[in-house]
Amino acid sequence: MNKYSEIFGLDISKDVFDVYGSETGHDQFKNDEKGFVKFIKGLPESVLVVMEATGYYHYRLAQFLYKSGVCVSVVNPLSVKRFIQMKLAKVKTDKSDSKAICEYGQMNDVPLYTALNEVQSECLQLFRLLDSYIKYRTASKNKLHGEETLGIPSKFVYRSLKRNVKHLQKEITAIEERLLDLVKQEQQHQLTLLKSIPGMGVKTALFLIVVTDGFKKFETASQLCSYVGITPTIRKSGSSVRGRSRISKVGNKKLRNLLFLCAFSACKYNKACREIYERLVAKGKSKKLALIAVANKLLKQAFAIAKSGLPYCENHVSVLPK
Repeated sequence: MNKYSEIFGLDISKDVFDVYGSETGHDQFKNDEKGFVKFIKGLPESVLVVMEATGYYHYRLAQFLYKSGVCVSVVNPLSVKRFIQMKLAKVKTDKSDSKAICEYGQMNDVPLYTALNEVQSECLQLFRLLDSYIKYRTASKNKLHGEETLGIPSKFVYRSLKRNVKHLQKEITAIEERLLDLVKQEQQHQLTLLKSIPGMGVKTALFLIVVTDGFKKFETASQLCSYVGITPTIRKSGSSVRGRSRISKVGNKKLRNLLFLCAFSACKYNKACREIYERLVAKGKSKKLALIAVANKLLKQAFAIAKSGLPYCENHVSVLPK
């Protein structure tokens, strides 16, 4: 990390963000445009700003700093949390958190942030809204079923729920169509390639293209698998610890969940995935572990096909360096 004159750790909340510089110490700024400008005015040249991914709160500042020519890294909050736990820290404040993020940036080779373009930004917003509407639709359907089970004691409630489900379905369809249109504008060919993979759903293909920037953000399939969080972690130490292998879960939760759902279909229609699933189950592995392995294989197939520019072929899938 010697290439940077100073490293700053940022702990961001709704109204303010705390800053801790490796040389200058602690400061605090408003989490708005004026606060951003004030913070950047006091920055020396060749610095690195490290912050946690905190949903809506970090996004504006990360975009602002990137467009202003400042090196930014947005790190996984779970990684920072484990770093703090490893240090056995007993005090937790915004100031101590920003200092811990600064130290994390000093001790680790953190990835640099790349700003989203307008299409990527809108797509991610659409995916978040889509998730909210799908959850709301499921809840409304469950309530509707409950009313039917009770014999519809209130026709008004029943009709209201029916209208709500119908409206949500209309909004969900509109969002999905908008997502498809946006991705087709820039990545029509890549979307067609990913859809050629048996078991790869359209929604998963769309999200993969958006979050990986058309697979430009990753050089190897292993890097992508680590990002998603479907690489296995081994729990084994000496003769006493024999834990079950688990996935790391340090990665993109939404993409991981989408791939896991695709794994069920891939087990039926994707030859390579089916062979992995059957082999692991035959060895006595749990079905869940086998499905995770299928999701991993599906992701590697997507990476290979996207990089090669060739559609899926059952007897020959492009193999790229891991």
